[in-house]
Amino acid sequence: MRSFRSVLNLSAVRPISYSKHVLWSIDKTCRSTTSHARRLKPPSPLLHKAAALSACTSLFAATIYIGLSNAQTVYAESPSTINSQTQPSLFRLDEVRKHGRDAEEKWITKGNKVYNITDWIPGHPGGEVILRAVGGPVDQYWNIFTIHKKQEVYDILDSFYIGDVHPQDLVDGKVPVEQLADPFTDDPKRDERLIVHSARPFNAETPEDALNSFITPDDLFYVRQHMWVPDVHEKTHKLIIELPNGDEKEYSLRDLKDKFKEVSITATLQCSGNRRKHMTDESRSTNGLQWEGGAISNAEWTGVRLRDILRDAGVRIDDLPSDVKHVQFEGAEAYGASIPIEKAVDQFGDVLLAYKMNGHPLAPDHGYPLRLLAPGNVAARSVKWITRVRLSDEESTSQWQRRDYKCFGPNIGSSQADWDSTPAIQETPVQSAITSLRDVTPHSADDSKLLQVYGLEEDSIAVEGYSYAGGGRKIIRVDVSADDGRTWHQAELLPDKSKGAKAWAWTRWRWVLPRQQAGRCFVVKAIDEAYNTQPGEYEPNYNFRGNLTSSWHRVGYRTKTG
Repeated sequence: MRSFRSVLNLSAVRPISYSKHVLWSIDKTCRSTTSHARRLKPPSPLLHKAAALSACTSLFAATIYIGLSNAQTVYAESPSTINSQTQPSLFRLDEVRKHGRDAEEKWITKGNKVYNITDWIPGHPGGEVILRAVGGPVDQYWNIFTIHKKQEVYDILDSFYIGDVHPQDLVDGKVPVEQLADPFTDDPKRDERLIVHSARPFNAETPEDALNSFITPDDLFYVRQHMWVPDVHEKTHKLIIELPNGDEKEYSLRDLKDKFKEVSITATLQCSGNRRKHMTDESRSTNGLQWEGGAISNAEWTGVRLRDILRDAGVRIDDLPSDVKHVQFEGAEAYGASIPIEKAVDQFGDVLLAYKMNGHPLAPDHGYPLRLLAPGNVAARSVKWITRVRLSDEESTSQWQRRDYKCFGPNIGSSQADWDSTPAIQETPVQSAITSLRDVTPHSADDSKLLQVYGLEEDSIAVEGYSYAGGGRKIIRVDVSADDGRTWHQAELLPDKSKGAKAWAWTRWRWVLPRQQAGRCFVVKAIDEAYNTQPGEYEPNYNFRGNLTSSWHRVGYRTKTG
């Protein structure tokens, strides 16, 4: 299957396959307005690379749950860029062990080299779980989390180099390391149609066919994991509500189902990095998984309202204490996030503790047996495998809340980012994308029915996609262009059967036009009920993490004579 960077064969009447990464590739003919941006160089040469580690250090953080065995093995040293002209300092392994989690300075070894990572720990997305690895070798962890094994990560690690392991502590010239059990062994099997970006942890996009339906099937719902899927069970799973005074109340899943009213809502979840690759392609390099347009899906969720549980636990939700500003959530795999208290207790906010998805028990990848659902907010706040809810005067101290999922100005690199003063992403901006672009002909029985709906009798093109706005804001219009934005037309907003107090679900749209009217580039933009719309270019909204990419989505198109 050729990509949109190649000429499309219009004689073949078939949909373009998203599973081969076609639709999301932006044709060179669509780049007249942004070509200058790609000549810009990103700021801060080495430290800008540090954010690359931000995308993978949560994997390293996952070591908190790995059990060590007694088997001794030797791990070959990774390539190093260190080229010192002076004799390196030598450290005994006993001294390295003294710089563990309780020491003022934290050290690790990698290969035969010693690194002081004390200054890196505050920027680690996995928070203090990284302390489980300090005081010893990191090699066995990187053997499992192989995403670390790339030059940019080695470069960052080299900046913390302080010396070498003493030769007397080496076995056959190498540091002895212990083997680790593979935490991903029991991960669930996934549908082969998912478009995989990383296997450990598993991250994959929804394929085109599923994006073209209002409800996304469970097994094709996009998957975003920071670690492995924890081993949790419905009968033993507990939820703890922690009040500001320290009191706690515990609920089993049976308690939740028996004591509280069951509610179903339809809601879209979208990763903050959805369409990140588009920003990379059209502006500058971004750090993180290079999602295209499928890190978004829609489902019907069933559970109980968080506000009802908080009230039962003793929270005065209609007269909140002045010092309660946030509700923090913790998952069984150590992930944490929070949302403002106003969202959590809003009777129209539809925040759920969900245990069903599309009428079925949650799949393991999506939070079985219990997850938070904060509709209208970025999916990073909808914590899976939830175990604890805490009312607090501050947002979650998790690194995923404090040091990730934020946006900075286009002039700010990772070394200049002020993480402390920059708000965490909550609601998401208006978004849209083209998910299907196909030829339709009156010579096909199915196509002729579609053409009759639009009053057409000639060979045409059907364009479809999704549109969505955070905060429950309804999509009121989708504008589509067949000539790279020079002229515009309004797409048909397809009907749906959403449930919920607000417009939490995406809006599907369609536009059918005669083929002779097609230019070289299709463009889409959406408008929500607050008249927010998408920016035309990528560079003005560039951020080094590539979060909240929402510029016009362009898809190249070539006629048979073009």
